[in-house]
Amino acid sequence: MKKNDSEKVGDPPVKDFAQRLLAWHSVHGRHDLPWQHPRTPYRVWVAEVMLQQTQVQTVIPYFARFMARFADVEALAAADVSEVLALWSGLGYYARGRNLHRAAQQIVAEGGFPMDRLGWEALSGIGRSTAAAIVAQAYGQREAILDGNVKRVLCRLFGVEGWAGERAVSERLWMLAEQLLPAECELMPDYTQAQMDLGATVCTRSRPRCEVCPFEKDCVAVQQNRVSELPTPRPRKALPVREVMWQICVNDDRVWLVERDQGGLWGGLHVFAQVETPRGVPLPPFRHTFTHFHLDIAPYLWHTHLPNPTPDTGAWWPLQEALALPLPAPVKKLLMEVQDES
Repeated sequence: MKKNDSEKVGDPPVKDFAQRLLAWHSVHGRHDLPWQHPRTPYRVWVAEVMLQQTQVQTVIPYFARFMARFADVEALAAADVSEVLALWSGLGYYARGRNLHRAAQQIVAEGGFPMDRLGWEALSGIGRSTAAAIVAQAYGQREAILDGNVKRVLCRLFGVEGWAGERAVSERLWMLAEQLLPAECELMPDYTQAQMDLGATVCTRSRPRCEVCPFEKDCVAVQQNRVSELPTPRPRKALPVREVMWQICVNDDRVWLVERDQGGLWGGLHVFAQVETPRGVPLPPFRHTFTHFHLDIAPYLWHTHLPNPTPDTGAWWPLQEALALPLPAPVKKLLMEVQDES
């Protein structure tokens, strides 16, 4: 890690950082996000989980549909997980939806929402930064966050080298995030949002708008012409490739789907049967990429009237009903193509 004067523990890294960030946010920040009005623990929590590895514009319609169906934590806890996953369908990272449902049941069983960061961290699917974002926005508690946007801002602003997943780098970033917090708790909801907004709209991964950043003159990456180098990317290694053949069985206006077990990849979602020897007409193959591997999919469309067309235990679903089930994105894509051709 490259050393510079801003890394001296105890020194204020940037003068009046919180005040300048809030002044920028009051003019240029996002103030009309649906979970901001009102900022209840439930709404902030659901939004923060949806926003993990997902952009705001993608989340907004999902959040609206989710709130319309599950207005409070009691409604979410009482629902079947399959209904939760159906509303999550297309948002990706489905473990988030399962954990959200499980955490709702924990909250109801324990008689209400946790009141501090550690209490939120004890719930399913909630890490330190997400828990901090919830209590900072919903309760005005003085807790630092360190999501992807904040990491990027801090790495550039202070010239922090090394991949943020390394322990020493992560500890350094948490220290900076805590040093920069405003003293006043009442500022925490807007301050927390302001950090995320700066990274999402100005200090972006590619083509950052440094000329409009309130910290351009303080930024080590700008001064050293290293904006494109920081933050240090994760060490690259080739992702393994897996291959699968999907049997898309169609019977008039019905389609054969298999429900996966709750654990593991696409747990609780409905998929096409995986086969070794496919039947029917081959459709164009395509690749679906996960965090840790590529999945090369070869789909085959087979029109059949067999009651049980594959060895896997499944069920025939009318196409319209099938599209409302919890589905992985590539399955939904293929179903819509089948529907368009039928």
